[in-house]
Amino acid sequence: MSADAIAASTASASGASVRTPVQTMDSNIFMQLLVTQLKNQNPSAPMDTNEMMAQTVQLSMMEKMTELTTSSKEGFSLQMRSAAAQLIGQSVGYTLPDGTEGTGIASAVSFNGPVPTVTVGGLAVPLDSVTGLTTPSAS
Repeated sequence: MSADAIAASTASASGASVRTPVQTMDSNIFMQLLVTQLKNQNPSAPMDTNEMMAQTVQLSMMEKMTELTTSSKEGFSLQMRSAAAQLIGQSVGYTLPDGTEGTGIASAVSFNGPVPTVTVGGLAVPLDSVTGLTTPSAS
C-alpha cells in the first residue's frame, strides 16, 4: 500500500479535513522560507548579506504591491457605487447577459453584490449591463 493511500485512509477514518495547499505566497510564507534557509545554511559558507538584504527588499516590495492592489480594488468599487447612484432618475438602456435589451428609468440602486445593481422598471440590472444613458423627457 502506498504512503498516499495510507494517508488518505487515515484521514477519512479519523474524519479529519484535507488541508488545501496555499496557492499564493504571502509574507508569512516568505519569512518561514527565510528562517528555514538561515537555520539550514552551511556554517562554513553562510548566506551572503547582500542576498539576504535583496530578499528582505523583495518581501517589502511584495507587501506594498499587495497593499496597492487592495487599495485599487477598493477605489474601483467606490467608483462603481458612485456611478450607479448617479443613475437614479435617469433613463438607461441595458443589455442583459441573455441578450435581453431594454430601457427605462432607474429607480433604485443596490450594493449587495460585488457589482451594484440598478432597478429599471422593476428589473434588477447589473451596472456592467447598462449600455446607455439619456436624460428623461419632461412630461
